[in-house]
Amino acid sequence: MSDSKVWLITGAARGMGVDIVNAALAAGHSVVATARDAARVTEVFGEQENLLAVPLDITDEGAARMAVEAAVERFGRIDVLVNNAGLFYAGFFEEISPEQFRHQMDVNFFGPLNVTRAVLPVMRKQRSGQVVTFSSTAGLVGQEFVAAYCASKFALEGWMESIRLDLAPYGIGTTIVEPGFFRTELLVEGSSTLWPELSIPDYAERTAATIEGWKGMNGKQGGDPAKLAAALITVIDRAEPPLRWLAGADAVQTAEQKSDDLRAQANAFRELSTSLNHDDT
Repeated sequence: MSDSKVWLITGAARGMGVDIVNAALAAGHSVVATARDAARVTEVFGEQENLLAVPLDITDEGAARMAVEAAVERFGRIDVLVNNAGLFYAGFFEEISPEQFRHQMDVNFFGPLNVTRAVLPVMRKQRSGQVVTFSSTAGLVGQEFVAAYCASKFALEGWMESIRLDLAPYGIGTTIVEPGFFRTELLVEGSSTLWPELSIPDYAERTAATIEGWKGMNGKQGGDPAKLAAALITVIDRAEPPLRWLAGADAVQTAEQKSDDLRAQANAFRELSTSLNHDDT
């Protein structure tokens, strides 16, 4: 494989996706940039020789297959898949409607599964490729007001850790990206962030205060998405990209605290926990 690769990136018309597309193109790669409306991609990036804009609703299995077919027809292969598209339902669990929770899982979890399922036959035929999926620190630790989002990201983490074992014999690697807080569109109301549909009096005061707090965070996050995108290219261009990449100082701190907490929990009842075998073993 030459140094130039073919990247397929979902959610490429806004937010972090725009920065990833720009970084991949700047590094000399070819990019298949997907969005629900491909015209939005062209508006952002214009016409470029190494860029193909493709419509893709990641919750549509047929659309995922068509996007992959278009990518292979144009560039002949797919070397890197970046599952970036997603959205954020914020709210306390009881106030998030069942429909909202299911939609959260459909987009953030089943969407990447649809796209990856469409791409893997191409990568298996090549006997090479890298599946990159954006998780979050919300995929490492549960957080208040984030039950649905955390559930979707925890699911992604388990799926990605498992398929690495399925895919390794075919030369396909996997990388989970776990960003902390970056100054993207994630907290833009009505764009990537959606508030709970239900209202329960017990939660009303906390919900109102939390929503105002989150709105106040928008545009003040510490992470620079352009720097993340450039660093991602460096990480994935390595001979052996990592299984997990923590993006941002806050993400590193979160992972370290999670590790400490797990060790403390393992030790808290060590004698009791390790005494549960049958007496004849």
